[in-house]
Amino acid sequence: MSVAAIDCGTNSVRLLIADVEEDGVLREHLRVMRIVRLGEGIDRTGEFSRDALLRLFAALDEFAGLMAVNGVVRTRFVATSASRDARNRNEFVRGVLERVGVEPEVIPGTEEAALSFVGAIRGLPPGRVTSPALIVDIGGGSTEFVLGDTTPDIATSVNIGCVRMTERHLVSDPPTSEQVAATRADIREAIRLAGEVVPFDRARTLVGLAGSVTTVAAMALNLPEYDEKVLHGSVITAEEVAEAARRLTAMTRAERTELPYMHPGRVDVIAGGAMVLDEILAATGAPEVVVSETDILDGIVYSIVT
Repeated sequence: MSVAAIDCGTNSVRLLIADVEEDGVLREHLRVMRIVRLGEGIDRTGEFSRDALLRLFAALDEFAGLMAVNGVVRTRFVATSASRDARNRNEFVRGVLERVGVEPEVIPGTEEAALSFVGAIRGLPPGRVTSPALIVDIGGGSTEFVLGDTTPDIATSVNIGCVRMTERHLVSDPPTSEQVAATRADIREAIRLAGEVVPFDRARTLVGLAGSVTTVAAMALNLPEYDEKVLHGSVITAEEVAEAARRLTAMTRAERTELPYMHPGRVDVIAGGAMVLDEILAATGAPEVVVSETDILDGIVYSIVT
């Protein structure tokens, strides 16, 4: 039975079509990402822009065709940070329902974190994670923290993400030292609040998810191109993350565009995401981060079939 998971975040919308075998192994048929920047300007206006909705709906028209071709029988559409914040959410809901046949579930950050935890833990190679693990999912609008062993134990979500930090602070090209300092102060305060809920000191492994983490890892590994097979399960030290964050923050948008592993949709927001990861490592004291290419999408698939 082929099922479809759709994850609609602040920066991207993604589709995973897969089966889950009787032994619990996920068999992937198709994984697609489109950068639609749904959360563009929402930190300032509190609403989805018309252009952002049109970009999303065009991607969903494409996804609907892929789902039909692959014989999808069940779909779950999960919407996260930007969709929690928007006042004009009804227009978004109608557009999704018309295109993919299901209403979007605007889930709380704690559920987002739990789905990400399941997707990461079940998708990483055996032996790569020592429990309890702290999973951090750095999105466009928010970052989720979840601690657990084989299942999530405690989770929280805070409003720091690559798009939100960029629009709020990083407006120059490259950012000024004052903008960088304001960004880091904002991030540190949010991480402090997260630490009041999630006991960071219990974690024996830090696992990082989403495009900001994988792009920083690609820089640390000096990859000639983006290679998810190399990145998945890779281990990046805190020093390598700090250096990547420093370099990305000092670059212009044009210079970041030239990096061979950089997705065009991340060029203008990656510095903010890199600083979030850097500050998480500093706050938790973790010496390294395990990189996962499996994430909330995989967790959504498991939730459909169980």
